[in-house]
Amino acid sequence: MKIISYNVNGLRSALSKGLLDWVAHADPDVLCLQEIKAGVGPLDVSGFEALGYYAYLHPAQKPGYSGVATFSKTKPVAVVHGCGTPAYDDEGRVLRLDFEDVSVLNTYMPSGTSGPARQAFKVEWLHFFRRYVAGLRTRGGAPLLIGGDFNCCQTEIDLHNPKANQNSPGYTPEERQWFRDFLADGFVDTFRHHYPGAPGHYSWWSYRAGSRPRNVGWRLDHWLADAALQPRLAAAGLLPDAVHSDHCPAWVELG
Repeated sequence: MKIISYNVNGLRSALSKGLLDWVAHADPDVLCLQEIKAGVGPLDVSGFEALGYYAYLHPAQKPGYSGVATFSKTKPVAVVHGCGTPAYDDEGRVLRLDFEDVSVLNTYMPSGTSGPARQAFKVEWLHFFRRYVAGLRTRGGAPLLIGGDFNCCQTEIDLHNPKANQNSPGYTPEERQWFRDFLADGFVDTFRHHYPGAPGHYSWWSYRAGSRPRNVGWRLDHWLADAALQPRLAAAGLLPDAVHSDHCPAWVELG
């Protein structure tokens, strides 16, 4: 089972840049997209359906903002739109597809980069999300595989210039501690499981100053697997050659 997460920074924009051809070639079993920027109006997903995918969308209420979508070649046992909290559900932050042997949770976390108020909102979200996931794990059912744009880096090898960004959104001390605590709850960073000390692997680059060609980036996009899934973690990685967005896809393969 190959699963890909991709912040497309606007689904319509990514489609205009050849996203469907790329999906056809990559051929994931499940595709989780973030920042679809759809709004509540209709969004044409017929191209994905023509490739054999069931389509599930959880857009933000605000047009051109946030939102997530998940496409699956296997019809899930259950689909859950949102997390039951309007402040987050109105922004389209969470979409969960339950399968027989794994529950795929697609998330787009706030960035906090637009100012102190949004950074405070992000920190509140992080602590909420940890409690929310803990609650999901007590429900029984299949183990969780959580993927998406976390807008957080875990360690100094996850961004190009950690010293200059000690207090920047995405790498603040509180966010780093949250990441450590979340993993300590019983999750595996699937990329670091396969590449524990490898630097220079990023999933987001600023559009400014030629950051992507120079690989001045951050690893903000992750797949975190319940520890129960660790024996099935066959492979994981990033796909920096996909250029439909300022992000690149992150993928994981379950055996």
